[in-house]
Amino acid sequence: MQYILSPSLLAADTGRLAEEVEKVEKAGAQYLHLDVMDGHFVPNFSFGPPAIASLRKRSSLVFDVHLMVEEPRRYLEDFAKAGADIITVHAEAVTHLDRTLYAIREMGLKAGVALNPATPLCVLDWILPLADMVLLMTVNPGFGGQAYIPYCDEKIRALRSLIQARGLQTDIEVDGGITLQNVQNVLDAGANVIVSGSGVFRGDAGANAAAFLDIMRKQEARS
Repeated sequence: MQYILSPSLLAADTGRLAEEVEKVEKAGAQYLHLDVMDGHFVPNFSFGPPAIASLRKRSSLVFDVHLMVEEPRRYLEDFAKAGADIITVHAEAVTHLDRTLYAIREMGLKAGVALNPATPLCVLDWILPLADMVLLMTVNPGFGGQAYIPYCDEKIRALRSLIQARGLQTDIEVDGGITLQNVQNVLDAGANVIVSGSGVFRGDAGANAAAFLDIMRKQEARS
């Protein structure tokens, strides 16, 4: 199993985004997590396609675009043109999840499904084979800096068991409250794509990213 760090740009210094991205890329991060918020699905706003397109010119990282917006199918083409490599949509925000995942795949991108902490895994029963990645929110989305919700450990374990039982290779991404102090527990539970915002960008982003990656490389060597 490949272990991947996806630093969340939401926590970076907005006046130095390109510089912050360069730091984590040089440290070895594989993905860049881009949280898109519309002020409706979540009570906050963030950046959209123009900002992502500008960053795309400066980085070769995999752009891991997380759409926290209502009916995201309306915007898929815009984010694909901006440079997204992965587009993740929330099951709670989509009327036709099956159709939306197919639309992402038809554009040649990887498709992800995000679930809020209290959303049960059963919503994945019929569409799991269509998802390249499942993103489990480990805080309630909308704001950075929240504390990890402890019951999410068991949810990660349950999802990993489900994926293995069905013979799939689906990635499990976790997002919310992930720090250097708790990332090992999350990896042990079965996650392999780690999103961290404040844990990476608070302080020296390059050094923090390198510390996360060291833990993840050790986990990969054991697995």
